[in-house]
Amino acid sequence: MAIAKMSWHPQYRSSKFRHVYGKPASKEKCYDCVPITCSVHDNHFCTVNPHFIAVVTECAGGGAFLVIPIHQTGKLDPHYPRVCGHKGNVLDIKWSPFDDFVIASCSEDATVKIWDIPKHLLTRNITSARKELLGHARRVGLIEWHPTASNILFSTGYDYKIMIWNLDTKEPVIQNPVKTISCHKDVILSMSFNTDGSLLATACRDRKIRLMDPRSGAVLQEASCKSHRVNKVLFLGNMKKLLSTGTSRWNNRQIALWAQGDLSVPLAEEDLDGASGLLFPFYDSDTHMLYVVSKGDGNIRYYEIGAEKPYLNYLTEYRSPLPQKGIGIMPKRGLDVSACEIFRFYKLIPGKSLIEPVSMIVPRRSESYQEDIYPMTAGAQPALTAQEWLNGINKGPVLVSLRPGSEILNSMSQFPAKEPSLRSTESNWYQAMTERMAMKEIQKQSGIQEMRGQKNMGERFQEDRQMRLSNGFDVFERPPPKTENELLQMFYRQQDEIRRLRELVNQRDIQITQLELEIRNIHQDSGRY
Repeated sequence: MAIAKMSWHPQYRSSKFRHVYGKPASKEKCYDCVPITCSVHDNHFCTVNPHFIAVVTECAGGGAFLVIPIHQTGKLDPHYPRVCGHKGNVLDIKWSPFDDFVIASCSEDATVKIWDIPKHLLTRNITSARKELLGHARRVGLIEWHPTASNILFSTGYDYKIMIWNLDTKEPVIQNPVKTISCHKDVILSMSFNTDGSLLATACRDRKIRLMDPRSGAVLQEASCKSHRVNKVLFLGNMKKLLSTGTSRWNNRQIALWAQGDLSVPLAEEDLDGASGLLFPFYDSDTHMLYVVSKGDGNIRYYEIGAEKPYLNYLTEYRSPLPQKGIGIMPKRGLDVSACEIFRFYKLIPGKSLIEPVSMIVPRRSESYQEDIYPMTAGAQPALTAQEWLNGINKGPVLVSLRPGSEILNSMSQFPAKEPSLRSTESNWYQAMTERMAMKEIQKQSGIQEMRGQKNMGERFQEDRQMRLSNGFDVFERPPPKTENELLQMFYRQQDEIRRLRELVNQRDIQITQLELEIRNIHQDSGRY
């Protein structure tokens, strides 16, 4: 199979994201005087959620990181409290995807710690962790939360092992992981999950990409390409593809695209430049956009991923003279949809002790919500409990709408626990119960409509009249416009009325979509039982 070499500037193609541009934050909205770590470890050193930004920093006698409220921009107090419970340098930090006030950290002291962050402003250092995970023999360099199951954490260290931890216990110190994966022969440089967390991809210093079952630890596929020395690997959502960054045999920085079902040869390779800094890939599954962030310079390249050749479609590049040491990204639920923001980076600039937010904007003239660039996306609700995932259940993320005022969709069913021996005899009962719940929900919605339809004629007449008068005039009583000024005024009023009705229709569509998803999730859960 021949490897497709991608051209740097592909031919013109139609895309709604062709004109996406990077917009750095103003000086007032940056985080200044932040003591960023001097560690040379190849990690992000920053993690962000809609409430906080956490940054690895320097600390005498151990490791520490800062937790700053997301809206507390400007100069940071040099005596600002820190989270400093590790005995060695902190190498990685990650916010829980389902709790914005829980963060995990790993360190050179061979421990992983779970911290509770108070909702109020920090007034003193946090030194005691909620949980401490002891299992690695050498320093722990990387941690990852499971994307859909709550309280499942993966850690990997310089002992070449991946450990899976179940945090859904009461013990403050956990010494035995639920699973240890020992198939690697060198340091693991990167880990990435697919959308439902049923597959795990790793990049190792032995230049191999491994695709494995995270529960059993069985290696399903292994890729070793002599022309591509891999550093980072990333699942591309539901595209059934993987992307890796690394260097070519000529030491050029390179990205490679792989088919999930066949890792023998990459689908495409592209050399970027001859710089020496690491490349961090980030993928937005909602827009199918790939961002490649360069460590050691200020550039961010972005592509659009296609299902057919050419798979990598280069869009453009954000350039900045300020080199970044690390990077953090805001989850989609924390973006500013009114500004058509589809991605946001937080660049760590140690030369200026600065954290600079950079927003990726889709230029649109309309100020209304843009449904086409904000599909349903993963929210902050877990789809599975830790025990359900350990028992072999896979489930995609719970989807939410980013439209302001929309409700979070809950895909977790609240069924009572069953005895295993009764599973076959009670399956019909659970099926009937789920159908009854779905019917009750539909009847509830139809009952609301019937109650609205039972209003007397006088009230309905008043409502209709009020609707006609909502813009200050009655369309049936007002005479036709006689002047151009009156015609323009009526035109603008009609435009306002059309806009209001359109928003009303969109809200009803969202409610219908939410009900359909709830019914579908109920039927899916009933199939398990």
